[in-house]
Amino acid sequence: MQRGCCRWHRGTAAAVVRTIGGRFVKLFTDRQLDLMKKALAIAILAIELRPAPSRSTSDHADMKALLKEIIESDVELAYYVLPARIAVTGKPD
Repeated sequence: MQRGCCRWHRGTAAAVVRTIGGRFVKLFTDRQLDLMKKALAIAILAIELRPAPSRSTSDHADMKALLKEIIESDVELAYYVLPARIAVTGKPD
């Protein structure tokens, strides 16, 4: 099964892949993909917490779309959002 830019195996993202010449080419290791998800979650939250005039809405929208593409489920999203919130605000809520 394939979703977005990820190759899925048994419901879990194996890696971000691209098709080149009809073959899947792995672009990132699982650890790199994990770090990208964490970084995107932190960046999205940091943008959301900025005052409206200084928000980059196009970057925010693009980052959310990318994160949505590489995140498997709402449960996985919550796994990244809580640490992001703690990193940005210092509080879990």
